[in-house]
Amino acid sequence: MVRIDSQRKINHMTRKSLIIFFSVLIFYIPAVYSSENDIYKKIDLFGEVLEKINKEYVDDINQSESMDSAINGLLQSLDPYSAYMSPQIFNEMQTETSGEFGGLGIEVSMESGVVKVISPIDDTPASRAGIKAGDYIVKIDNTQVQGKSLSEAVELMRGPVGTSIELTIRRRGEKKALNFIIVREIIEIQSVKADVLEKNVGYIRLTSFNENSGEQIKEKIKELENKKKVKAYILDLRNNPGGLLSQAIRITDYFLDNGEIVSTKSRKASENKKWFAKEGDLTKGKTLIVMINYGSASASEIVAGALKDHKRAILIGENSFGKGSVQSIIPLKNNGAIRLTVAKYYLPSGKSISEVGVSPDIEIDEESDDFQIKTDSDNQLNYALKLLNS
Repeated sequence: MVRIDSQRKINHMTRKSLIIFFSVLIFYIPAVYSSENDIYKKIDLFGEVLEKINKEYVDDINQSESMDSAINGLLQSLDPYSAYMSPQIFNEMQTETSGEFGGLGIEVSMESGVVKVISPIDDTPASRAGIKAGDYIVKIDNTQVQGKSLSEAVELMRGPVGTSIELTIRRRGEKKALNFIIVREIIEIQSVKADVLEKNVGYIRLTSFNENSGEQIKEKIKELENKKKVKAYILDLRNNPGGLLSQAIRITDYFLDNGEIVSTKSRKASENKKWFAKEGDLTKGKTLIVMINYGSASASEIVAGALKDHKRAILIGENSFGKGSVQSIIPLKNNGAIRLTVAKYYLPSGKSISEVGVSPDIEIDEESDDFQIKTDSDNQLNYALKLLNS
């Protein structure tokens, strides 16, 4: 009797489960169909809008350019770093110039339809002119930036070496727009500089993460370690817009003996990765200060964040930029390409860098408009030196 009742219960539960399963399936299939149907309706709507513009707009329009703008608008609605590159722009990006074109020396992104300065690069025309991280470029010569893609804006800033360009800038805290006339130059970046400050502090300035940065820093640390008087280090990552992830991992490893450095998470779980430090702190555990500001982005934030999470360094300066994502260049059939965000960086603590950045342990703002890194006006570096020698 017990067995019969049990069997009846099992049969009843099985029928109930099947009813629930098929009910879910019945509801799911129309939901998928409805979603696809909505997409096709949107595509029809887009075609209708384009047709109305072509017939009714006050001026003649270039439909090809309109389609490019629509594609770029779609990508830029995702985040500031995803963008469309036309065949011409993609080709120019791949082709190395032979010296006839110059630049200003700034790393930029797009925000709210205008170009935002991530960081001016040391010893470049932009840096010498007074361009600062966080500035918004609203006009290039007489051309409004609003409505243009990042690639188009960058193209406007390129030009023959020795020619000048006028940038109209909006800066936080300034009521009026600022104008800068800058002469284009060939930009040669020396990514690593080192010095001994106040006789016993090893100072390393890293301005970008290129293919040779890790090896250069390793050599500089060895040189400083041979000077027996060095008792502490300052790693200066201010106005460093980032670069190669591999170099960020390598440089962080120089100051750690073990532990996670960074991880990436993407839409595909199979592509999620983690990187770990190997044994061998090149500075032998000496006191380390890392300096950051709003111009410290991407690879700089990985280094600063990892060393902070492992309590290996004291961070001094300002909150960093908050670019914690990985972009991939994906070619298209028309010989153009899209730059698409495919993953995000996460610090050892599990925190994301994106849009949040890395906060310093000791916040010190720039004190004057004449502020220049590693000069008498550098109150942040002066504070770090006092802290080490107190």
